[in-house]
Amino acid sequence: MTRILVTGASGFIGRTLVAELANAGHSVRAAMRLPADIFPRSVEVIAVSDLTRPVEWRPLLRDVDTVVHLAGIAHAGPEIAEQAYDRVNRLATAELANAAKTMGISHLVFMSSIRAQSGPTSNTALRETDMPRPTDAYGRSKLAAEEAVRAADVPFTILRPVLIYGPGVKGNLARLMKLAQKPWPLPLGLCHNRRSLLARRNLIDAIHLALASPAAKGETYIVADPTALTLAEIVIALREGEGRRPGLLPVPPALIALASRALSRAEEWQRLGGALVADPTKLMHAGWRPAPDTRSGLVALARATASRNAS
Repeated sequence: MTRILVTGASGFIGRTLVAELANAGHSVRAAMRLPADIFPRSVEVIAVSDLTRPVEWRPLLRDVDTVVHLAGIAHAGPEIAEQAYDRVNRLATAELANAAKTMGISHLVFMSSIRAQSGPTSNTALRETDMPRPTDAYGRSKLAAEEAVRAADVPFTILRPVLIYGPGVKGNLARLMKLAQKPWPLPLGLCHNRRSLLARRNLIDAIHLALASPAAKGETYIVADPTALTLAEIVIALREGEGRRPGLLPVPPALIALASRALSRAEEWQRLGGALVADPTKLMHAGWRPAPDTRSGLVALARATASRNAS
């Protein structure tokens, strides 16, 4: 039995991960800002600040073998100052990693992001051997956090997931789902740009693998569903899940980009209309076996969402 601290335990990934670890017999300490009764009774729930202020990590690490660090500010747009990203994503991670080294933690699994490696688009498939080139404050803070983890000299595994989907998803994918739910045709039929997505189920399985595999220590892994879809295919899958026809019009993407600039939404369109393919081969060679593929996962997500909205 492993004794595990999970930060960000009440979040999109943490809630499912904590429950699964506890049900598998691990001793889990769940750290979150607002403690709530959402986990099995065996889970020790503990309050921690929002990381905008220094945290005394050592009491949280007492009697712990392993840490899964999920807490941080997600990519939230220009309204979040670079200093906030740096404080929460980089400095808090550095403080945790240094405390983990002091306390003799045997393994720190850090949830980074593909944005530590690339901007919102890439002309080539992304691999771990590429030189990291983040393009915004969020990506820079995640890359700096990775460097802090390595510098702390604590045994680590770093995961770089792409955009994650699953029940309760927020952010860019939630906005795309709402767009796909509109009753009218969408001008996306010629959007052949390919985007890598990641099922939450597959990410959690990657975390389980990192925790169980000694060979994962000291490694950095891209995490993405193996097959990227075009933007048109993503919307078709979402509409199929709702029992609807594709309803896509053949409008050239250049015209959509022009309209987006006119509406001051150029960056938002870039995140949808540009290509970003991430190659998970290294993680698959380590033994990761992603279960749902992106298309079937999106169909199932849209079907479940429609059913929930109808009830």
